[in-house]
Amino acid sequence: QVQLVESGGGLVQAGGSLRLSCAASGSILSNDAMGWYRQAPGKQREKVADITSGGSANYADSVKSLFTISRDNAKNTVYLQMNSLKPEDTAVYYCDADGLDCSGSYYAYWGQGTQVTVSS
Repeated sequence: QVQLVESGGGLVQAGGSLRLSCAASGSILSNDAMGWYRQAPGKQREKVADITSGGSANYADSVKSLFTISRDNAKNTVYLQMNSLKPEDTAVYYCDADGLDCSGSYYAYWGQGTQVTVSS
């Protein structure tokens, strides 16, 4: 079993910054890709960014140069630094991770989500 726990969401004014964290724990042999998604009310979940264990990152066009994804492999933790936030960034942010558990089986899990609200 693998658990993902997010933290760092909250309320911020437009133009402000937040840093989200997501820590994976449990029966982890290797943690491969980790990423962040978001879902705004009435909209589909969309990918924000992802990062491989080697540090190669990809971003949605809407957040390029504004958000930065990073990870600490020793801690099985992924971060999302969000700068210059806009009201349209308001959403529940979810992290996901996949890899191999200690039995050698592939896993893919979601976190429970953390609310980010950007006021105008």
